[in-house]
Amino acid sequence: MLTSDFDYHLPPELIASEPLPDRAASRMLVVDRQSGTITHRMFTDLPEFVREGDLFVMNNTRVVPARYFSNEGSREVLRLEPLTATRWRCMVKPGKKFRIGHTVEIGEATGTVEQILENGERVIQWDREVDEAAHGHLALPHYMGRDDQPADRERYQTVFAQAAGAIAAPTAGLHFTPEILAQLPHAFVTLHVGVGTFQPVKAEKIAEHVMHSEQYEVTEETAVAIGQAKRVVAVGTTAMRTLETVARDNAGRVVAQSGSTDIFIYPGYEFRAVGAMLTNFHLPKSTLIMLVSAFAGKELILRAYEEAIRERYRFFSYGDCMLIL
Repeated sequence: MLTSDFDYHLPPELIASEPLPDRAASRMLVVDRQSGTITHRMFTDLPEFVREGDLFVMNNTRVVPARYFSNEGSREVLRLEPLTATRWRCMVKPGKKFRIGHTVEIGEATGTVEQILENGERVIQWDREVDEAAHGHLALPHYMGRDDQPADRERYQTVFAQAAGAIAAPTAGLHFTPEILAQLPHAFVTLHVGVGTFQPVKAEKIAEHVMHSEQYEVTEETAVAIGQAKRVVAVGTTAMRTLETVARDNAGRVVAQSGSTDIFIYPGYEFRAVGAMLTNFHLPKSTLIMLVSAFAGKELILRAYEEAIRERYRFFSYGDCMLIL
């Protein structure tokens, strides 16, 4: 199977670079796997699709300001993982200004490049904690074509965000308001979404792609709720990847578990835990469009994307959503 099999043409004006004023005002394309039908609804219609015994499983990760600029403005540091409060694993640019021994100042803190990893990432040791509130920025996806604004601090965060640690938002959850959430039987998992979620697959054959790794946790409370559910509805690809990781490791059962996952779901994958999903529209040739193609069938998904483009749906993180039944 080739990466090019998951390509499609998206008119640039359909990329949602700004959120709607009302979280729940998004449109919702409903795709029925059994009948192959595609219908147009609104996100506020979601409670109509709830069946007895359903459980919506959502990712409660909280996005942290992980992007920093040097005091003189010419260098950028993206914190991928805080190894300690003052020692970070980072992506940097430009790389030539971050050789071993080079220093960078952010606010009052001075960081020194200790290591350059094989993949080009850096390990930086700071002489004190960097003031996140004063200097941290959200690392908005590149396709938005803009820097973060103060309004993004609240809007690029789900209303149920709790466990700090994500670089990117679990975007299918951005549509929910407290009022809609209260109408749905739900439980939470945590998966800290990394920057790799937006990266296109560069390998020609998808089986050769090396998946990024992300930290996750499933609590005992959530595992019990899933065990009692008749159908699990994953809210987003991150919830899906978490549940399928745990089910894969435990003979199809979801149990309380934490760790890191680099699960790569593409057509041919056998789903063990999830029966339906809510998701946004994903980048061409990304692991995410491969995941939803595995869940609903590549032909049906690409037909649904064609329909969404024809009907001028809004795409990507701040865009509209799709319910796959």
